[in-house]
Amino acid sequence: MRAQFVLSEIGVGLRRNLTMTFAVIVSVALSLALFGGSLLMRDQVSTMKGYWYDKVNVSIFLCNKADAEQDPKCAKGAVTNEQKDQILGDLKKMPVVDKVAHESADEAYKHYKEQFGDSPLSSSLTPDQMQESYRIKLKDPEKYQVVATAFSGRDGVQSVQDQKGYLDNLFGLLNGMNWAAVAVMALMLVVALMLIVNTVRVSAFSRRRETGIMRLVGASSFYIQMPFIMEAAVAGLIGGGVACGMLLVGRYFMIDHGLELSEKINLINFIGWDAVLAKLPLVLAIGLLMPALAAFFALRKYLKV
Repeated sequence: MRAQFVLSEIGVGLRRNLTMTFAVIVSVALSLALFGGSLLMRDQVSTMKGYWYDKVNVSIFLCNKADAEQDPKCAKGAVTNEQKDQILGDLKKMPVVDKVAHESADEAYKHYKEQFGDSPLSSSLTPDQMQESYRIKLKDPEKYQVVATAFSGRDGVQSVQDQKGYLDNLFGLLNGMNWAAVAVMALMLVVALMLIVNTVRVSAFSRRRETGIMRLVGASSFYIQMPFIMEAAVAGLIGGGVACGMLLVGRYFMIDHGLELSEKINLINFIGWDAVLAKLPLVLAIGLLMPALAAFFALRKYLKV
């Protein structure tokens, strides 16, 4: 009988404040969708780091004849065979080096034509203008500075470049976008909490006569508060369910279908469905508990008769 009374009061409260209940559901849904999206963005960045950091190379570019005439770093002339052998030998001795591949000037020219054949500059380049290089795969991508320190400024070396630096700029941008989403999420959560508190107080005010009678006949505070807390929890749970739907629909249409980013941007290793599904219980739990706790603390003082 008591459970039936509580459930009936929940339905009455939700219908009586339908507009504010709808506003709570929408604000909770948006804030939790941003929350889930920020978690997924963090997972995506971590996945991309693991994928790309495993593929980055350190490149040691060697001086050619054109560099010897124009670049002060190559003032002693183009790299000699002895210098190349010495560089290769030193690289193989370094414990941080996993693999070393040599790219000749002809190979560099061929790769350039394959990638940038439509560029206006491609017709003016010749193989002798391209640089030989050693492409080094490190056991730990964070150890780039060890190679840079050992070979920068050495005779025959024009420059030492780390591809990880370019990736760090990309990941910094993605992390910045993620923090912006977190900031918007926090603002939406505050708005949602304020709406929940106001909705609960309006509902309690409209039923103040009933709650007063219940208090006089000996009903406990928890029993009086339960319908209001459950109203907020139900609205929050619906909002959490909508947020879960938004995350699923977003993953489906943005990556698998619709925009089909997984096919159009095949250089990115996108997170799978398992990562999305793993976040849904957390989103639902927050959607249920956050409004319930907000209602509980809002009512502790307000329902004292």
